[in-house]
Amino acid sequence: MAYEVLARKWRPQTFADVVGQGHVTQTLANAIEHDRIAHAYLFIGPRGIGKTTLSRIFAMALNCQHGPTTTPCGTCDNCKSIAAGSDMDVIELDAASNNSVDDVHRVLEQVQFAPTHSRFKIFILDEVHMLSNAAFNALLKTLEEPPPYVKFIFATTEGDRILPTIVSRCQRFDLRRISTGDILHRLRYICNAERINITDDALLAIARGSNGGLRDALSALDQLIAFKGTDLTEADVLAVFGLVSREALEQLAESILQGDIPKILKIIEALDASGKDMRRLTAELLWHFRNLLVFQQAGAELAKQNVTNEQLIILKKQAQLAQPQRIVDISGMLSEMETKLRSALSVRTLVEMTLIRCARIAKTVSLDDVIRRLTTLREQVIQRLAAAVPQGMAAATAAPPCAVPQKIRETSAQSIPSSPSGQPLPPIENIDEDDILEPIDSAPDSSLHESTPTSTIPPPSPPMQRTDGLYEDEILNYTLQLFGGNVTF
Repeated sequence: MAYEVLARKWRPQTFADVVGQGHVTQTLANAIEHDRIAHAYLFIGPRGIGKTTLSRIFAMALNCQHGPTTTPCGTCDNCKSIAAGSDMDVIELDAASNNSVDDVHRVLEQVQFAPTHSRFKIFILDEVHMLSNAAFNALLKTLEEPPPYVKFIFATTEGDRILPTIVSRCQRFDLRRISTGDILHRLRYICNAERINITDDALLAIARGSNGGLRDALSALDQLIAFKGTDLTEADVLAVFGLVSREALEQLAESILQGDIPKILKIIEALDASGKDMRRLTAELLWHFRNLLVFQQAGAELAKQNVTNEQLIILKKQAQLAQPQRIVDISGMLSEMETKLRSALSVRTLVEMTLIRCARIAKTVSLDDVIRRLTTLREQVIQRLAAAVPQGMAAATAAPPCAVPQKIRETSAQSIPSSPSGQPLPPIENIDEDDILEPIDSAPDSSLHESTPTSTIPPPSPPMQRTDGLYEDEILNYTLQLFGGNVTF
């Protein structure tokens, strides 16, 4: 007997076996139970997630000799012939190669004849978006009012290419990509049944590389078995498909969050030397930060739908390294890099430069942080001054803002640290109660308009832009001394 690949051998035969499409299977089962079966159905979704499988299961449920039933037996003649694709009353047509008006006319000719031995005559058109506009138009009238014994089931990967007039005559079902956790559990079940010894990290690598398609995951597992046998590890998966290990991916993400640029460059160097695909690395790194953001915002219950328990522990640790807004900014930069990689001449250089910028985003003090901390400092200063001024001296606090206490003027050149531009920065700690209570020198009105270095603080010099895009002046330099960070706009 010829070898049967895993994707065909383990194709689901009942609604309960379908993975990750509960919203579709429940609706179809309820329609059968309540005798509300429509005349046309449209299944839309990416490759390898069960569109054709659902079409065949639905056809088996309708034409099973014990049906219509939500659990086709799979043993009667009708079920066996439908599963094998040889049933006379279930016609499967590949619309990619039969897309002309003449092909549709041949279908319409068969519509006129009643089923030979089944309850319904069912037409399954795969990749229906490949039909020409003329073929779609030829199908419209029959699709709107078919004979009661005729059912149409359409499947496509590109729902936006289906004419609205066709969609309006069908019940539309949008199938979604299967989660990593569901693929992982299904692969583990199949491996146990096939007596394949494989590690959890290897299964996770296969699930990550399948992009939400169970058929792709099973095909990859078949290829690995042919390459290595029935004992498989993560290293085997990485060697065959060029994936990045989970550990390396998590180390790279942690280095970005910690702002460790040398470690980032070392990891990229090692991955590039081993021939890893930088584009795939970018996509997986973006998915990791997506999971990290979901963990921060929604908690572990929602995040664990797409990660394993080991990954959940890492997410919990990394969630303490950066605020959610920083994660959003990093994800946005990675998304931009993913678009640029399609036309980049030097992929590695673009990846390195982008990850360095991501590391700076993770550790750089943002303008919002500066404003918030300056506001807190201002409130603390106001509280100190209010506590130092007696009740009877309230009028002393109404002095003009340009006047400076005598003691501060005398000690500014000696005890007050200077900024890079040479101007003194008065620290709050050098002001005591005697300074505040000291009367302010009187001066004629004209002195208010004169520049007197001994009695006023000179205005800060105009801001100067450095070569790296940062702005530098007295206020920002004082902020740097206070908070010990970089300020970007």
